[in-house]
Amino acid sequence: MIKVTRLNGKAFVLNAVFIEVIESFPDTTITLTNGRKYVVKESEEAVVKLVKDFYQSVSLLGHQHVGEDEDEE
Repeated sequence: MIKVTRLNGKAFVLNAVFIEVIESFPDTTITLTNGRKYVVKESEEAVVKLVKDFYQSVSLLGHQHVGEDEDEE
């Protein structure tokens, strides 16, 4: 679950597993697998980081080791 903020300032928690698309129009719009859309204050990059952190916390993504860059092979 990730915590995001509606444009009116109200925070809510969204199940990141069901996120299909994150876009900026320029407002950040999150589309779920069921077609439902949410417009949030957070930037596209911030939402991607929240999702990545969530996936790592539930072991759906590997953990990056300290001192290891993402671009290294």
